[in-house]
Amino acid sequence: MQANLYALGAIALWASLASLGVALTHVPPFLLTGIALLIGSLPAWPFVLRDPAQWRIPVRTLALGVYGLFAYHFLLFIALRHAPPVETNLVCYLWPLLIVLLSPWLLPGVVLRAPHLLAALLGFAGAAIAITGGQALSGTLAWGYLPALAAAFIWASYSLLTRRVAAFPTTAIGLFALVSGLLSLLCHALLEPAAALQPRDWALLALLGLGPLGGAFFMWDRALKLGDARHIGILSYITPLASTALLLLVSGRPLDASIAWATLMIISAAVIGMRAR
Repeated sequence: MQANLYALGAIALWASLASLGVALTHVPPFLLTGIALLIGSLPAWPFVLRDPAQWRIPVRTLALGVYGLFAYHFLLFIALRHAPPVETNLVCYLWPLLIVLLSPWLLPGVVLRAPHLLAALLGFAGAAIAITGGQALSGTLAWGYLPALAAAFIWASYSLLTRRVAAFPTTAIGLFALVSGLLSLLCHALLEPAAALQPRDWALLALLGLGPLGGAFFMWDRALKLGDARHIGILSYITPLASTALLLLVSGRPLDASIAWATLMIISAAVIGMRAR
């Protein structure tokens, strides 16, 4: 139960990502991610200052953290530049399904049963309806879908592999965010034009860093340490639903029937997944 609460906390914070991203569309993406991740590392600093040993982790573990936080966002931005955004978002949200499917391969002793698979597929169908608004996809073929698929695989495998490396404190997520943020700022310097930020931009970046690109990662790590990765993966389908609903509310657009259908499907998937043992 505690693991599910941590997962839902992370999902609630990730729900604000699209709305904050829309408000910061004028900020170059690597600059945005770099600053937000550096801010996202701040919650760990008080613990590390008291006990620096919490950041003395094996290089393999740090590499895994950078693989998850930096590589995922790097590939996501590449995908968004070379493929339609709605379809790219849909491909990226294959990661909850991949968490469920990859669990037996990456976690010893975990077995995938029919209810888990049914719940994961039902959840993905609900997420697809939420993301597309029930409209037909463009059908455009673009190579940008490949980095989007790779990003989905990276986040799913990172989430599972944190259970395979030597145990590390959740405060180490702050080190992952710090190194990933610095790499993102390096990408900004090499690949993007310079940008001047206004006070409002800094306020939104602080919200982004302390929320979906910071606090959510700490909660996600606690959820994975305490819970069943298959159940958490199925619960994660609430993320695109909540994100889409919040974006509609913030933009003043009415919620339509597609959101209702998506809600029903994702809640049904969660119930089926939680009842599976």
